[in-house]
Amino acid sequence: MGSLPHPRIVEDCQGILQLYSDGSISRSNINLHSFFNNNNPPNPNEDVAASSVLFKDCLFHKPHHLRLRLYKPINPPSSLPVLLFLHGGGFCVGSCTWPNFHNCCLRLSAALGAVVVSPDYRLAPEHRLPAAIDDALAALEWVRAQATSENPEPWLGGGAVDFGRVFVVGDSSGGNIAHHLAVRFGSGFGDLEPVRVRGFVLMAPFFGGCARTKSEAEGPPEPLLNLDILDRFWRLSIPVGETADHPFANPFGPHSPNLEPVMLDPILAIVGGSEVLKDRVEDYARRLKEMGKKIEYVEFEGQHHGFFINKPYSDAANRVLQLLKNFVDMNSN
Repeated sequence: MGSLPHPRIVEDCQGILQLYSDGSISRSNINLHSFFNNNNPPNPNEDVAASSVLFKDCLFHKPHHLRLRLYKPINPPSSLPVLLFLHGGGFCVGSCTWPNFHNCCLRLSAALGAVVVSPDYRLAPEHRLPAAIDDALAALEWVRAQATSENPEPWLGGGAVDFGRVFVVGDSSGGNIAHHLAVRFGSGFGDLEPVRVRGFVLMAPFFGGCARTKSEAEGPPEPLLNLDILDRFWRLSIPVGETADHPFANPFGPHSPNLEPVMLDPILAIVGGSEVLKDRVEDYARRLKEMGKKIEYVEFEGQHHGFFINKPYSDAANRVLQLLKNFVDMNSN
């Protein structure tokens, strides 16, 4: 009897994630870590941020073995705002421990004077959507548990943070998750008292749709993103058999919920002017504004996907941080 054929690769995400014909999955962090280290040389400002911010890891969801990374400024004033930072990666790759996301959170905590909560979430295709959205909600529920516990995480207890000033910041797929959390809370689901989420920041949110936008169809490929990668991430992350018009991907798809009656908290949408995703983000902001929602849209000319996450000390990143500071200050009362 002949030997069984070796499984073949049917989906390959730049060698970081490979799906085989027998359903098995191979993951490697080495390639992406190497990419970021090679393309983003050390910045002396990173040492300044690292020396002014403490961080540590905590288990926040025991059944799924999910951890988060906490950041806080050294010798901070009391009652800091809390930022829940949701990393990107097309729902299929990424971790709060990856160097680019870690450096970004150091920068956020130092520059904004905030406690940053950066959770991991379950990844597709092993765990398709809505797993990532549910895990982000679980991270917020963990924050609420600290607010009500007699023995909270020390960095969040004793008046160290203001649980009435919580903001959700999401990058790429994390921005998509932030949108779904905003809709869930705006629809009256999910009581987080005494935690109060004041606003949502969507950095180049990963939205999709069956019909190509102009920036998708005509825009040049980006260093980190192209249509093949976008399509692959959607095939691997949405429910099997569904399309990119699924509500998890397309906020205004044929079966997506009507956002008109949803009481959305303030939203800041940021995107690079040279991103493949630009038109989707711009359309998202335009539609919500036409509904009377409180949303600000800011486009950074010439910037590609991940410009803030991967270069958090650039001039453009400094402008993003000022936008975030203004957004937090304006929506803290």
